[in-house]
Amino acid sequence: MTEPLRDFRHSLPMELLRAREAAMARFRPVLREYGLTEQQWRVIRVLADNEGIDASEVAARSYLLAPSLTRILQFLEREGLVRRAADSNDQRRSVLWLTQKGRQVFDSVGPDSERRYEEIEAEFGQDRLEQLYELLADFYTTLNS
Repeated sequence: MTEPLRDFRHSLPMELLRAREAAMARFRPVLREYGLTEQQWRVIRVLADNEGIDASEVAARSYLLAPSLTRILQFLEREGLVRRAADSNDQRRSVLWLTQKGRQVFDSVGPDSERRYEEIEAEFGQDRLEQLYELLADFYTTLNS
């Protein structure tokens, strides 16, 4: 006889998804105001901190699958937020940057996003939020080693 599964509401993947949804519910209205999806914002955030990197590195840092990233980059390029250029060291490889318009979007969304972090911190507590960050980092490291 097999062991019964734990209650669905207390499965780790479901609890992590619930927590993610609760957090994202705070940020989605900000992103909608600027006409961005969560995934588009993640790419913009990655490029704001790591300009001149290739698409595979953007995919890894933003936790996006390559096909999704391809569509997102096409949209961001069409909107004039991202530009692509050949790598000066390897012409077969292209690297990505935020355009001036992309940087302006980042600079506009950033303060609104930061206000959401402040609200979460005020409700949940700064110490508890820091502890959560540490626990999640430890959890990730443990499961990926």
